[in-house]
Amino acid sequence: MGVDASAEATADAAADTTAPTPAQGALDIASWRRTIHGLYRDVREATDLAAAHDLWRRTRDELFSTHPSTPLLPEDRPDFTGLPTKPYDPAWRFEVAVEPAEPRRMVVETGTDGDVLFDLVGVADVPGVGSLDVWKLAQYAGGLFIPIKDALAGKPGGTYGGGRYLIDSVKGADLGAGGEPGTIVLDFNFAYNPSCAYDPAWACPLAQPGNTVAVEIPVGERYGRAH
Repeated sequence: MGVDASAEATADAAADTTAPTPAQGALDIASWRRTIHGLYRDVREATDLAAAHDLWRRTRDELFSTHPSTPLLPEDRPDFTGLPTKPYDPAWRFEVAVEPAEPRRMVVETGTDGDVLFDLVGVADVPGVGSLDVWKLAQYAGGLFIPIKDALAGKPGGTYGGGRYLIDSVKGADLGAGGEPGTIVLDFNFAYNPSCAYDPAWACPLAQPGNTVAVEIPVGERYGRAH
């Protein structure tokens, strides 16, 4: 999830005759989201999870490389050869119950787009990982939101310092329900970096203490200047 919060970038785009019009920019974002929604639908329906993960990796690499709405900065695009994503490991896929939790609100300041509000709807206890807060977007469109920050965050060759996203269903990143009622799929192989990891013009909700764990999570998208 990411919220474009750069007034300067908007002003620069207005002065740049090569920049897309507001309408074209909106159409490009809609195109990106249609692709992501379709991609996660294919992942949810897959029986071969390793193949589904490879499709996820290849589709995202293509979007980053060729799509007008790529979060890559212009100077990073010529050398881009793919996102640093680890091979699929089924040991990092879980189906977990969402247990009740004391209600709490998280307010994320995004500058030009104001405050984005999230309500805590429960917690998910992941074996060998720890407890993760499960959030719901409190504003238009709703949707579940589960970020994750692990012990590799900010380390060289590790994961993004602000954490990654597991679930952001309003943007299509949704692995679906588990086999038992009240459960959801959390597959850390599909953990990905928010847009602000690549372009500071995006303001992203990041992992709070309730979504920070002490273990290293070696799968999913990693982070480095190689992008």
